[in-house]
Formats: sequence, C-alpha cells, structure tokens
Amino acid sequence: MPTPATLLTIDRSALAANWRFLAGQAAHGHCAAVVKADGYGLGAVEAASAFLAAGCTRFFVAHLAEAIILRAGLTERFPQAKPSIGVLNGLLPGEQAEFLAHDLLPVLNTPQQIADWQPEHPAILQIDTGMSRVGLEAMEFDALLPDLRRRNFGLLISHFARADEPQEPLNRLQIDRFSAAMQQLPGVPGSLAASSGIFLGPDAHFDLLRPGYALYGGNPVPGKPNPMQRTVTLTTPIIQVRDVEAGRPVGYGSRWHAPA
Repeated sequence: MPTPATLLTIDRSALAANWRFLAGQAAHGHCAAVVKADGYGLGAVEAASAFLAAGCTRFFVAHLAEAIILRAGLTERFPQAKPSIGVLNGLLPGEQAEFLAHDLLPVLNTPQQIADWQPEHPAILQIDTGMSRVGLEAMEFDALLPDLRRRNFGLLISHFARADEPQEPLNRLQIDRFSAAMQQLPGVPGSLAASSGIFLGPDAHFDLLRPGYALYGGNPVPGKPNPMQRTVTLTTPIIQVRDVEAGRPVGYGSRWHAPA
C-alpha cells in the first residue's frame, strides 16, 4: 500500500491541555467535556481518553448510541474509572433499559421524557432559558415542580443562545432565569456555560462547565486571540504552483479573478 499523501494529525496532549485550561477557569465547580459527533470528528473514545487522563470525570454526547460506544471504549481503556456520561437528546421511547444497563444519564427535556423515566433513577433535567431549542419551558417547569422535586436529578442544565456576544443582554437574562430555577430545586447543582459561556465570567459558571468545540481548538471568544491550543494539523504535498496574470479567471464558473 502506498503511503497516503495527506495526513491528519491529532494532538492528544493539546486536547488534554485545552481541557485543563478550561477547567482552570471554573469559578465554583468542575468541568465536563462534550464529545458528541464522535468527538467533533476526532474520535469520541480517543478524545474522551485524553480528557479522562487529564482529570475529567463527566462527559456528554448527543445520542444513546454514542453513549454506549463511549462507555464500552472507556471501560476497556480505564477499567477502574466510572465517568458520568450524559445523553443530551434524552430518552426516546423504549430506551430506558439501555440507559440503565450501560449506566448512562438521560437529559430529560420534555414533560413526556420526564413521565417516561422512573423517578428513582438518576437523570439530568434541562430547562429552556432563552435559546428556544430544547428543555422545559418556564410554564412547564412551574407546573411540574412538585414532581420534579421528588426525582433524582443530579444536575440542572440550560444553554446560552448568544454567549459569543459578551455584551448581549440576553446573557444576563439567561443567568437570572437559570438562578431562579435552581432556587426552586434546592440541592441540585447547575450547568449553564458551554465553550463561550465560560468567558462570560463567574456568574455564568454555576457548578459545572460544559465545553464542547473549544476543547478541540475552536475559538470561544470570536474577535479576540484564540486561547485554545490547536489540536489538528493537516499536511499534504503541494502538486503545483501557478503564476496567474492579472484579470485571469480561476476555477469553476470563473468566479474568482486574479486582482494582480
């Protein structure tokens, strides 16, 4: 087999350093790692292994199938470790047995998901504080409070809509809404800040940071220097270098013309 001409190199030490850097920003608690979409394309088990070795004990994925693969991979590599794995999309019909068998935590987003999950089993609750994506609406949360208070929630979460815009008033509003919800569930820790939310300051941190793309080198502070280390390098040989005179079109549809 010929050696592939193009090589994608993933730096595990940079992944670990990024997690440690973000964990160091935590004002009141700890730092999880989101490894959904197969670790943002870098391999969920590989990425989570780097984070786990660096000290991370809580992970999030989007789907149950991802969580089962992650649990098996981490158990094989770290038999003594028992990290928490939350599934952001929550519980679909008929999945409860799989969650329990693999020791996974559903993020309960809707009244139906809450009704379908046995109250004695651990779970995570998500509320909507301004993104209008997933999670209980304020009226649903209020209506379900008596039931929610008797359930075994280990975490309350929500998600910023515009955390990459530090001056956006919605950020403060979401923090206040989340704080008010936490007061209604005494003793349940909270998590609101993902990658960009971490840089909104201590008021946004609550008990657990929940970064995703920043762990992989994405810039969580657009318009400012990226504080994260690069985790991926793509190298490939250059086949040809061309000199193109001014005005000459290049590519399909001649959509670009050389300015000089």
